Amino acid sequence: MMRGPEKIAMAVRKPDGGIHTEVSEVRSHAWRKWPLVRGVCSFVESLVTGYRYLSKSADIALTEEEEELTGFDKWVDEKFGEKGTNFVMGAASVLGIALAVALFVFLPTFLVGLIGRALDLGWTRTLLEGLVKVALLVGYLAAVSRMKEMKRLFGYHGAEHKTIACYEAGMELTTENIRTCSRFHPRCGTSFLLIVVLVSILVNAALPWSNLGLRAVYKLLLLPVVVGISYEIIKFCGRYDNPVTHAVSAPGLWLQHITTNEPDDSMIECAVAAIRPVLPENREEAAW
Repeated sequence: MMRGPEKIAMAVRKPDGGIHTEVSEVRSHAWRKWPLVRGVCSFVESLVTGYRYLSKSADIALTEEEEELTGFDKWVDEKFGEKGTNFVMGAASVLGIALAVALFVFLPTFLVGLIGRALDLGWTRTLLEGLVKVALLVGYLAAVSRMKEMKRLFGYHGAEHKTIACYEAGMELTTENIRTCSRFHPRCGTSFLLIVVLVSILVNAALPWSNLGLRAVYKLLLLPVVVGISYEIIKFCGRYDNPVTHAVSAPGLWLQHITTNEPDDSMIECAVAAIRPVLPENREEAAW
């Protein structure tokens, strides 16, 4: 999936080897000009858009054998039809978000709180909490990256990055040129997640530890602030090229060693098919 100033495009490899492409318009919103607010709204919009296109791509890419329903899926489809299926998928998404919040917001606080009862951690509690978050994030990504399906997914992720890098370098979008480009990019969702974790360490440093449950609730309430700040940092790093932005981007680029793989030519072809419809006639309009 590629997003330009005015359009979003999705390219999917079909079972017969062809490429299916869908293009939609990017909605214009006043909040895109509001610092901090635009980060939160963009994050929510990206989740919704990503989920929608992921569902579409699965329907297109899966063969008839792969699409065979399980017993539960058949029951839902027979009893409630498409609305029931959509409800189940929506509920699964909500549960996924809830699990992420529990894993990265609540769990680190309670783990460090338990350690703090046995040891006098002092000011290092917040730092330790942040390190637990980073460890959980890296460990989770490293674990899923070993799955066969995720390896292929991360190959497509690498194809997206290399194609964007090729375009930004002013080179023709050919498979040969794209192969030579880096699969690591500072404006990546993976980098954004890591920056969110690092920014949360600083924002949450002022929160009290006297009540672990209350601290966790405060962290949840401050999450939009953390996301907004993180977005502005990513935006700044993507716009400027200097030692400061290099240092800020470095952890996220390192994490992309896990979340991107070198793509094959078929993956690059999909990435090119996705990026061409969203490119503006004037290159300056594509400046992030």
